[in-house]
Amino acid sequence: MQSITVTAPGRINLIGEHTDYNNGFVLPAAIQMAATATITKRADDEIHLTANDLNDSLIIDSIANLRINEKQWANYIIGVIVQFVKKRKFPTGFDIRISSNVPIGAGLSSSAAIECAIAFGLNELFEFGIDKMELALIAQKAEHDFAGVQCGIMDQFASMFGRKNKVMLLDCQNREYRYFPFERGDYQIVLLDTGIKHSLAISEYNVRKAACEKGIELIQEKYPAIESLRNVTIAILNECVDDHLEEYNKCKYVIEEIERTQAATADLESNNLIAFGQKMFATHAGLSKLYEVSCPELDFLVSAVEGNENVIGARMMGGGFGGCTINLVKSDAVNEFIEQLTVHYHTHTGKQLTPYIVSIEEGAHIL
Repeated sequence: MQSITVTAPGRINLIGEHTDYNNGFVLPAAIQMAATATITKRADDEIHLTANDLNDSLIIDSIANLRINEKQWANYIIGVIVQFVKKRKFPTGFDIRISSNVPIGAGLSSSAAIECAIAFGLNELFEFGIDKMELALIAQKAEHDFAGVQCGIMDQFASMFGRKNKVMLLDCQNREYRYFPFERGDYQIVLLDTGIKHSLAISEYNVRKAACEKGIELIQEKYPAIESLRNVTIAILNECVDDHLEEYNKCKYVIEEIERTQAATADLESNNLIAFGQKMFATHAGLSKLYEVSCPELDFLVSAVEGNENVIGARMMGGGFGGCTINLVKSDAVNEFIEQLTVHYHTHTGKQLTPYIVSIEEGAHIL
């Protein structure tokens, strides 16, 4: 039977955190860690799913019998298939074998990698002709409906559209995007995984989203034309939300982060990684103090590298409450950096630190 093997990567986000669902800007990049799917047409109407890494499988007896399953890993796949069924008719069933080396819970969008691999692979195998942006939206909707996370488009966009050695400035309001070269020069991108899985991330993510929406409601009492924080200034925030501290702090962070992200692209164009790195530190301060999605372990790692002459930027990355910090580290100091932080982190927390050196690679493609 006809078969195809595709891969879709996880992602890092250099700057622009928690701005995507506020119609702001993000600056992600695809990485070398990825999900790989082999999809094979069947002669019948069944769907057979296999998770190689988990040594687990699931048989769905008919394409017409798709629903949320107790096997959480399967829902990322089923959710994508359901979105396709709404748009196209599958002529046959199919087998899917999925594997991934994107760490789970590290903030590298392991779920988006799986969703995008499935979406990209089904589109190619069945020649549906759906463009990449629509595939990213299909993957995002699967995350909403089957994983219960009301995420923005960034993760799936980065997995679909990544280019080697380039970051992408995505305007989440109109989905326009531009590529910028990431000339890292003498620096490496090093992720430090706290080992803390963000168990609070789903519920607290939705709480933060609701706080931003409440802020907009308060602003609309005076400025009804404003639809998102993308169009809010600090002056407007002060005028309309000053008496609501929770919403004020969350909105203030987002407004400042949208400005930072746009300014950061100018740093890349002038190849000023020092200035870019300083914005990363500022982002972490906002995420920790205003948006309150950090945790003691993440704060410790960022504080530990501030003032280190070999580190020009660091912040927590991803949804929060665990996962990784992302660091820009001088290449010849990376080994020492990792060794020192591993010891300090274990001494301070009793936990094991897991480092990842990442490279910026291509988005979803056929293998």
